[in-house]
Amino acid sequence: MNFLRQSIAAFFITLSLGLAPQAVLAQASAPAATAEAAAPAPAAAPAAAATSTEVVDNPYGLKALWAQGDIVAKSTLIILVLMSAGSWYILFSKLFESFKISGEARSARGTFFKSASLQDGLTKLKKDGAFRFIAETAIEAGEHHEGALTENIDRNTWVGMSVQRSVEEVQSRLQDGLAFLGTVGSTAPFIGLFGTVWGILNALTAIGIAGQASIDKVAGPVGESLLMTAIGLAVAVPAVLGYNWLVRRNKVTMDAVRGFAADVHGVLMGARAR
Repeated sequence: MNFLRQSIAAFFITLSLGLAPQAVLAQASAPAATAEAAAPAPAAAPAAAATSTEVVDNPYGLKALWAQGDIVAKSTLIILVLMSAGSWYILFSKLFESFKISGEARSARGTFFKSASLQDGLTKLKKDGAFRFIAETAIEAGEHHEGALTENIDRNTWVGMSVQRSVEEVQSRLQDGLAFLGTVGSTAPFIGLFGTVWGILNALTAIGIAGQASIDKVAGPVGESLLMTAIGLAVAVPAVLGYNWLVRRNKVTMDAVRGFAADVHGVLMGARAR
């Protein structure tokens, strides 16, 4: 009987010990589940974060070059800008002048040589134009061939010399500024190269001061040097192309001017002969 009682007590003790961990786990999991249910759901990331529109300044652009460059870099950049502005001004102004003289040549061919007299044809030419200047010079030389010194030169040669001088003056006026284009085209790359060398020198100086070749120490000066090279080429190429184009156009325009001057000379000599 005592043995039976001891067996039943042992059974209940074992049963109670076996159920205790499960009860503890149930009691521990219940607060955790409650906490998870009570905890708010994490907020969704704003859509704007995925598509950020924040503008970051370029540390290697023209703005940074001007802000971080020293007096040498800024002076080099100013020289290149002035050379570029002068080149474009000369290119457009001389091109306009060339087109204007070409138009005057077509008008002179259709009006001047169909006039009843030289003076009548002179009034049909554009005032202050190149062809009127040549015609006036030729007529004046034909009408004023007098004096002790000019008598040693025959009238034909005298008029021809006067017409030739007027043609050369028109040509000189057309070629004004071409020397500047040639100078810019030949020197702008080297000025940009000077800016490149100066930028590399600044990069090496920054490395020596910092004691290490980190990208933040050399990126700025190297970017500055590359920009100087690009700007030098951008200034030189239009100047060279514009120079060659204007030389070609001036040659065609001057052929028309010389033809008109030769015809005026012939008309004057024919009128004198009659």
